[in-house]
Amino acid sequence: MRRLLPGPAELDDAGLVEAYRLPPGRSLRVNFVASLDGAVTVDGRSGGLGSPGDERVFRLLRALSDAVLVGSGTASAEGYRPITADSAVGRLRVELGRPATAPVVVVSRRASLAPDDRLVAGAVSPTVLITTGTADPGRRAALAEAGVRVLVCGEDDVDLPLALDRLAGLGLDQVLCEGGPQLFRAALRAGVVDDLALSMAPSLVGPAGARLLGGELADVVPLELRQVLEEDGMLFTRYGVRAAR
Repeated sequence: MRRLLPGPAELDDAGLVEAYRLPPGRSLRVNFVASLDGAVTVDGRSGGLGSPGDERVFRLLRALSDAVLVGSGTASAEGYRPITADSAVGRLRVELGRPATAPVVVVSRRASLAPDDRLVAGAVSPTVLITTGTADPGRRAALAEAGVRVLVCGEDDVDLPLALDRLAGLGLDQVLCEGGPQLFRAALRAGVVDDLALSMAPSLVGPAGARLLGGELADVVPLELRQVLEEDGMLFTRYGVRAAR
């Protein structure tokens, strides 16, 4: 993979790690792959837009994070599983001197996660559910009994700043958000996004695919371009997210 900005260079594995490593402290990074016309899915899934380079970045960002944050709809559509020690991500985490596993954090206003979901069973680092006070108490209790760490953050809607505070209280400072679009939009509107890792696929999808944002924002969110990498025609960009104006 070659770096175009800042400063042209060829990146080996160690160089790629440093290109995506964040400084110590709390952060919320969002990772998406999108077509040039803004689609983030093909036939309902993101895999149709990916490449071997995008898969490397995907694994690396998971390896560098303390937790993976995802909306319940995306977790279901993409077939999410726990991060295990014997997975490619788990092995990479160990190579980087990190714990082999990390929790997946599911955001669902209605606690839409089943106790027998594969994200629950077999999770070495217990799955975390971020939900609301209006979610069914019986469902929340059943998930807690199954080993899920249930965090109630907000009454009617998920309070993302509170959720990130609660995660930091568990030692999960650097959080990687993998979407979907509605969760990304909510995080932008809440002002909690620090870093956007956006892989740009050299393709056009048309109106059928889901878009990068699940709707309009309240205001313009300025971005600061920090990095551009390239491999096989795919661009791997990093943007800093500034306060909305």
